[in-house]
Amino acid sequence: MGIDDKAENEGTDLKGKVKESAGKATGNESLESEGKADQGEAKVKKAGEHLKDAAKNVKDTFKS
Repeated sequence: MGIDDKAENEGTDLKGKVKESAGKATGNESLESEGKADQGEAKVKKAGEHLKDAAKNVKDTFKS
């Protein structure tokens, strides 16, 4: 996964945290839930990144 993808995922996570905080501060449950969903999406993508990195490391180990 490239740097652009990782930066996008971090942005999605940050956006989610901001939405969740704004929702809590204003009592807007919908906005709070949307923020949590954005954070969940970012976590899933990060997990995918880790799996790809781990697979690449295994592949590189067997190459040498």
